[in-house]
Amino acid sequence: MAAFAFMALSYTDYKQTVLIQQTDIIENHYELAFNEEVVQQERDHWYLVIDAMRSERLNSFQNGEISGRLFRTWESDIEEPMILILDGSGDMLSTRDLSIVRDLYYRYLSNRAWELTSKNPTNLVIFGIILFISLVSMAIFRSPAVALMPDVTIKPLRSKANAIITLMGAIGGILAVYIIMLSGLNRHTYDHHAMVYIVIGILMIIALSIFLWKVDEPKLVLEKRALDEKLGLKPEQLLENETKQTLKTLTFKRRLSLYILLGSVFFLFMGYNAVMSKIADYLPKQLNLNFFDYQFIIAQAVVISAILPIGILSMKLGRKRTTQLGMILMITAMSYAFFLKENEPWVTAGIVGLAGIGWTMIGINTYVMVVELSKGYDVGRYTGYYYAASMTAQIITPIFSGILMDQYTRIILFPYAAFFSVLAFIAMLFVKRVEPIKLKKKLFHDLDQGSETT
Repeated sequence: MAAFAFMALSYTDYKQTVLIQQTDIIENHYELAFNEEVVQQERDHWYLVIDAMRSERLNSFQNGEISGRLFRTWESDIEEPMILILDGSGDMLSTRDLSIVRDLYYRYLSNRAWELTSKNPTNLVIFGIILFISLVSMAIFRSPAVALMPDVTIKPLRSKANAIITLMGAIGGILAVYIIMLSGLNRHTYDHHAMVYIVIGILMIIALSIFLWKVDEPKLVLEKRALDEKLGLKPEQLLENETKQTLKTLTFKRRLSLYILLGSVFFLFMGYNAVMSKIADYLPKQLNLNFFDYQFIIAQAVVISAILPIGILSMKLGRKRTTQLGMILMITAMSYAFFLKENEPWVTAGIVGLAGIGWTMIGINTYVMVVELSKGYDVGRYTGYYYAASMTAQIITPIFSGILMDQYTRIILFPYAAFFSVLAFIAMLFVKRVEPIKLKKKLFHDLDQGSETT
């Protein structure tokens, strides 16, 4: 359903592009500002862009298309800040100044597009409905899909298995970047990108087909139970698959541990996702850096390469200790980031990499810690608890952190993230009963020997 919804989004993208192409936005404004033959950093280029904007705003006001209030709002919120930045810079704009000027210009283009297309909201309504269907569809399959891992994986190996899931997510993110680059979504164009939505939908259908072809859940569950017996896990771990439980029937200590753990997850996402949602804005405007500089690409590659080793480390060190170590790295990185200076790409990339490794150590283990408190039959429900805590934070924190940044400037971002990371660490200190039974190395060795002779 999500795949077909994504493909349906191609229709709204195409229709909106056609509507925009019928206006003066592209020819008189967009192509002027983002002409490939023009050096974007040149200050004089943006003076010409401002002249074109003022000419259009005056004509729209004189023709009665916009009110005097909207015209004055454009002057105070867009034109004057742009001129102030240009007058205070040299012949070539810095990364920070160019980023701010572009943002102001994008705001003008968005307002202009709304003025010209809002009288016919049909396409907007269709887009909203299709987007809602796609998001709900993904929410429906996400929890059961992730819950399949603990259903078919013995408890001592779940951190390592979740590391593989994390790695696949990282590969998916890289694939998305390449799709964006190859499709031209990252360029300043007003072409429609219907094919991108169709390709994404096809990829989702292919992934589903492979899943249905290769994954036999009942068979894998039986194999997992047989493996439990072979490794000598305690009988109650096998019997609990047949036992019903609810939050009310949980023992007080297990229920309290679950609530504290979910609170820790909430605080973690409040801190980390505030940074992730603002980093592309923070780097150019606060540190005069570009997130796509090669130093940051190297940092991301280091984090991705550390995913599987961290999964193995979690088996040896323990989930809770590994998570706490990751939190310490996160707190250290977020705290140091407050003192970063402009134009220090390697130092900044190192901090980003350190925070990324810390987050990986956390992300690999927090989910499996939550499902460790579940029974065999209700892993899906506990997966839902985990995503309820994490997604709630991801909804709240961009808004809350944005309000604080408007009030206290962008410099508040990393102290904000460090504060919530500290709260998460404190909460994690009180989490209990989240470690699996440790297995002797000989049991794994015997299992390997048995598989070789089969």
